[in-house]
Amino acid sequence: MGQIRVGTCSWTDKELVSSGWYPKGRRDAEGRLRHYAEQFPVAEVDSAYYGLPSTRNSLLWAERTPVGFRFDVKAFSLLTGHPTRPEALPADLRSALVRQRGRGGVDPGLLDEVWDRYSAALEPLRTSGRLGTVVFQFPARLVPGRPAAEFLRRCRDRATGWPMAVEFRHPGWWRGEQADATAALLTELGAAAVAVDMAQALPTSIPPVVRVTNPDLALVRLHGRNSAWGTGTKEERFRHAYTPAELAEWVPRVRELSERAREVHVLFNNCCGDAAVRAAQAMRQLLGLS
Repeated sequence: MGQIRVGTCSWTDKELVSSGWYPKGRRDAEGRLRHYAEQFPVAEVDSAYYGLPSTRNSLLWAERTPVGFRFDVKAFSLLTGHPTRPEALPADLRSALVRQRGRGGVDPGLLDEVWDRYSAALEPLRTSGRLGTVVFQFPARLVPGRPAAEFLRRCRDRATGWPMAVEFRHPGWWRGEQADATAALLTELGAAAVAVDMAQALPTSIPPVVRVTNPDLALVRLHGRNSAWGTGTKEERFRHAYTPAELAEWVPRVRELSERAREVHVLFNNCCGDAAVRAAQAMRQLLGLS
């Protein structure tokens, strides 16, 4: 059986910080991470999607967490084809991004430079053994087909030598016969498939397909089941308190993953108040981990 790690998709979310979950005396940056790491063995760094991470932060994160702790780090938005504001880039790269506007793509040289800086910033996590994976979350406009497969291969080439997990936001990747082709592609790329939990009554709903495409890691991200997923604000989309019955649905799936992968990471993204940490704690109990 592989090791199962349960945590949340952020330990710095402003609603979590203001919820009172962090005890007095541990509400500064160092205290929050040390407290979180005493409760959970894994966390996602979602901030790396919005801006390039820094070497300094990676060093601090490694210093403030115990040996064996894992960080799953989201890929920067420009690397996954998402819209990216120039302000999200270092000042010396912003003009290069502005020049690409309206040209139907991003200069590969700029992407290479961004990846080089991104990976350099994560190196302290990797050398300390704390990097779980880099999570490439692709936008809904990336639909199954040859162009998308080639784009994924280019992403994998850029991230050669790094652990990689893939989450699709277009439901077609995991529906019907396409699911087998998707699993085969991710296996070819050596990328872990991300299993998703979300509301299932929406046109954009990703089915909760569980596949192991890399024997080193399987990843589950639980986004909550709010029907405002496609229309509401961020707070509305992720506002959901998982019930014991909803969590129980994932227990056999997680155990199935652990039979085929050396590590399984289960991350809660229902980041509204302390809902994510409460769900993670409940899931640990259901799995017999605490």
